[in-house]
Amino acid sequence: MDINPFRPAHKVALESFTKLPDDARVRLPVVCALFGYSSATAWRRCRAGALPSPKKDGSVTYWTAGALRASMAGRK
Repeated sequence: MDINPFRPAHKVALESFTKLPDDARVRLPVVCALFGYSSATAWRRCRAGALPSPKKDGSVTYWTAGALRASMAGRK
């Protein structure tokens, strides 16, 4: 994979999402792109239980790729 330093990191992560290990950390822009949600809708879906709850590491909020894949598989 060719990494262009001028491409946003979330676009690179989105393109390689299927290759990420299940414990890879994924940030909000990737979640929004995967599900086609705005950031506000993504947070509402988390509160409603339609998306997995994010995890926190200090001030960093993230989801694991495995949890998102499971959510996508259960989605109709």
